[in-house]
Amino acid sequence: MTEWEVFGVIVALIGFVIAIGTPILKLNTSITKLIARISALDENIDELTERNRKSHERIWEHNDKQDEKLNNHETRIAILEKKEEGK
Repeated sequence: MTEWEVFGVIVALIGFVIAIGTPILKLNTSITKLIARISALDENIDELTERNRKSHERIWEHNDKQDEKLNNHETRIAILEKKEEGK
């Protein structure tokens, strides 16, 4: 092998490494960014779930209060109706 053939093989190998290494490096960078975004998304979903749970608790508490008021009104109406029937 002559010096130029060795030089050509080395240049070809360097070109091959660059041709393969560049996309792999870009892919690795993209994967790292995606992992960071997925982690942030996971945290956001956890926060949303917690806020959703608290919101549902408030809704059910309000619903229970309304049920108590409704039952109180129904009882008062029933008492008034019985008084009217007794007259």
